[in-house]
Amino acid sequence: MKFQIRQLEAFRAVAETGSITKAAAVLGISQPAVSRLMSDFSKSVGFELFQRRRGVLEPTSDSRYLLAEVSRILDRLDHLDDLRRDIAERKSGHIRIACLPGFATSHLPGVLVDFLADRPGVTVTLEPDRPERILEWIIGEQYDCAITDGFSGHPATEATDVKIRSVLIMPEGHPLAERALLRPSDIQQEKLIHSRRDSPFFRQLERAFAEDGAQINSWIEVRQFTAACTIVAQGHGVSVVSALDAEQYRDQGLIIRPFAPQLDHRLSILRPITGNASPLVFDFIKAFTDSLAPYTVPMSRRTRSGATASSAH
Repeated sequence: MKFQIRQLEAFRAVAETGSITKAAAVLGISQPAVSRLMSDFSKSVGFELFQRRRGVLEPTSDSRYLLAEVSRILDRLDHLDDLRRDIAERKSGHIRIACLPGFATSHLPGVLVDFLADRPGVTVTLEPDRPERILEWIIGEQYDCAITDGFSGHPATEATDVKIRSVLIMPEGHPLAERALLRPSDIQQEKLIHSRRDSPFFRQLERAFAEDGAQINSWIEVRQFTAACTIVAQGHGVSVVSALDAEQYRDQGLIIRPFAPQLDHRLSILRPITGNASPLVFDFIKAFTDSLAPYTVPMSRRTRSGATASSAH
């Protein structure tokens, strides 16, 4: 048996109003059209749908069972239409986001809360992991987008790169806090907490020290800038980190000062190049990149399909 949605709607309207005339008015169609829909529907189900009592059409005992299910079907269709409208208006859906561990506990949660504030039907899965695993997820289209660094490109991905400016951080009360600008030679006697030696950001830092005729006083090597911020906030050492990470710790005992020469920390927002990303995903990516504006190097954003990136978060 194949039923038309209009037949189901007419059946419910007649059952609720008790009249072909009233059902036609509810549906906005002619009385003959309702009669024809009821006749065809009755033939499809194989039994009489209504009986007339005191001038009112009442469902037969058989059609009462059918009416309950028809009402559930039509209610679900109404819900489906509401869902379609929400998706079209980007108020409903699900986004799967992979990110570096540092983002999961610092900048990203606030961005997500703001993004979801006027999208009550949108849900998010947020999964932190190391860059290598994140890339595997995006290539396999297991996640809609990802926030990573050290990305050197892959043909199965599209990346939007954002350069974050770097700053020097030190504990409260540090003598160097009196300086408005600091260079490598100013901190060569300080115990330095820095990113991994095999990271592009460390290579920039190493070059900056060499060009300033200074030596790096290496103390602790970390993978994530957030780890460096935590150590310095507890009163130990100094570090050159992204301004984005430093800002999250400003109220936890950090002094933040400009560092010269300017070192750029490159973030990459990835998505599968073959994935059918919803407009909602692009809206989130825009919201996230816009949130980085206070920390970026001017004119730094670009989109690429498999090129090169940098450092540690």
